[in-house]
Amino acid sequence: MTKVKVDGNEVEVPDHYTILQACEEAGAEIPRFCYHERLSIAGNCRMCLVEVKGGPPKPTASCAMGVRDLRPGPEGQPPEIFTNTPMVKKAREGVMEFLLINHPLDCPICDQGGECDLQDQAMAFGVDSSRYQENKRAVEDKYIGPLVKTIMTRCIHCTRCVRFTTEIAGISELGLIGRGEDAEITTYLEKAMTSELQGNVIDLCPVGALTSKPYAFQARPWELTKTESIDVMDAVGSAIRVDTRGREVMRIMPRVNEEVNEEWISDKTRFVWDGLRTQRLDRPFVRGSDGKLKAASWTEAFAAVKAALDGKSGDQIAAVAGDLSGVEEMYAMQQLLGSLGSSSMDCRQDGSALDPKLGRASYLFNPTIEGIEEADAILIIGANPRFEASVLNARIRKAFRASGVTIGVIGDMGDLRYDYQALGSGPDTLAELASGKSKFAGVLIRAKKPMIIVGQGALARGDGAAVLANAAKIADAAGAVKGDWNGFAVLHTAAGRVGGLDLGFVPGENGMNATKAVKEADVLFLLGADELDMRTRKSGASTIYIGTHGDVGAHHADIILPASTYTEKSATYVNTEGRVQMTNRAGFAPGEAKEDWAILRALSDVIGHKLPFDSLAQLRGALYEAHPHFAAIDAIEAGDGAAIASLAKKGGRLGKSAFASAVKDFYLTNPIARASAVMAECSGLAAKGYAQAAE
Repeated sequence: MTKVKVDGNEVEVPDHYTILQACEEAGAEIPRFCYHERLSIAGNCRMCLVEVKGGPPKPTASCAMGVRDLRPGPEGQPPEIFTNTPMVKKAREGVMEFLLINHPLDCPICDQGGECDLQDQAMAFGVDSSRYQENKRAVEDKYIGPLVKTIMTRCIHCTRCVRFTTEIAGISELGLIGRGEDAEITTYLEKAMTSELQGNVIDLCPVGALTSKPYAFQARPWELTKTESIDVMDAVGSAIRVDTRGREVMRIMPRVNEEVNEEWISDKTRFVWDGLRTQRLDRPFVRGSDGKLKAASWTEAFAAVKAALDGKSGDQIAAVAGDLSGVEEMYAMQQLLGSLGSSSMDCRQDGSALDPKLGRASYLFNPTIEGIEEADAILIIGANPRFEASVLNARIRKAFRASGVTIGVIGDMGDLRYDYQALGSGPDTLAELASGKSKFAGVLIRAKKPMIIVGQGALARGDGAAVLANAAKIADAAGAVKGDWNGFAVLHTAAGRVGGLDLGFVPGENGMNATKAVKEADVLFLLGADELDMRTRKSGASTIYIGTHGDVGAHHADIILPASTYTEKSATYVNTEGRVQMTNRAGFAPGEAKEDWAILRALSDVIGHKLPFDSLAQLRGALYEAHPHFAAIDAIEAGDGAAIASLAKKGGRLGKSAFASAVKDFYLTNPIARASAVMAECSGLAAKGYAQAAE
């Protein structure tokens, strides 16, 4: 620790701190444009100038000098820093004047207006006039894809975007070319950026040079109602803020959560909002005798469900929960099925081999997302974290850059944005590792904190149970579960999956799983399940779809009951590491759509099996009584590491086919994303190899 004096106040800070960080620790406000806590130091903008006593007779860039480099007083007194002297004030005014020489007067039409660092700091630290009368320079706008809009005349060359794409996203597609008046940020050859995290440069840009293209000219920040919530586009559970105007979601922004997403979100999370309002189911539908779906009232739809259930025994009724289902609606559906005498329920519509009977540790990302940074050897089995959990992949890259962690991958996963050893493509390599014959087995054994990441691409197949057992065997042999470290990690792709497994939303004794239910159940409830192969559906059977969009489930349904999306309800989700999280309602569902649990409660009354709760609070009371860990929001109840050792003893026959990622198209993984025009454009570009230039 080092003692420094800032504006007369003595503070003690770690000796690796910069002067800027020390000043902020002391409560002084330091303006900056290029400095960012999560990026390397560039020292470009010079806005963070301070005066150092005993230093050179000129201001010092506080972001680029460390406190350990400061000279103490003649008698060993702490070094002194001043942030508000006349010298500092004049220097900052001069820097601001330079920054504004070429900056256009775009504020009235700039999407950054109201949230612009340049605007705020020009008011606080600048002067009210300029000595420069020359013509401003203009820079041609660049095409960098359908997500980020560029107005490069506004750029102040802070290089935050360049450093983010290079260091965090792992692509070298943006750079600074030219010098002086000719300097500009560009992709050099104009084509769409390929990162799944590129939207974060919008938040990083301190001026209006990089803004959101889909959001352009849609709204002003002061018009919007801001609601803190949780993302469900993948199983990471990123912290987000949903901005609404009236009933419509206008944009989605990240919130800081150091344990989960730091301050980044994926492009699917950020830009999927237009899919929330298109292809929506806003009224009930019932399929008539002519085979066509016709709009109906709730009374008529419930009567049709009652008629479908009449005379059916419990073993003929089943339910499948989709990837975006919240815990509350799955619990309500579980109770309803129980009252009907059915144990045929499944939250694993992809056929994953995960089973709560094997212990909670067998299906969690046990080392936690933050724990990735502690790992010193990582084995990835049948997962492509870049597409399945982009923000989590950025955390793996962070660990790779910080410590050079050794990473091995089984399966052909392409570019993951960091160097790794391609160990093989399928179960043969896995078996070799499990037997200890592979060189990488030695790497895992020598590691102090090894991590084994198992993806859904390895589990959602016929030999999924055997793959899981062999992965646990590798973890057990490598000592991945010891003390307070559990390095066995299952990477989920569905936001609702862990919550469903925690509830036990899986087939009971003699119950049908998802695949069998589609083929054999006389009455099938689909709770937002849109990833099933409904072409195998038993003819003459009834399908009841409770969901939000006109996707696969709705197309094959006989009765449609319109529900709410994650931005239109308060629902509990559990992320891949077992962290209990809750969304907040940011707006209301369109038309006659209702919350899923309320639909099931009303339906239960009509069919004569009334559920024992009348409000969300009562439902949660019953849920928390049955499963107490759901009450601890933002907490992780760790799984018992002994379950991994038990799992390792289970055998099973491994197949021959190579592992492939469960996510075939990053941009179109769920009904909301498939309804989004922006996601469709991104998907098309990805299929073409991002080669399309600006038209």
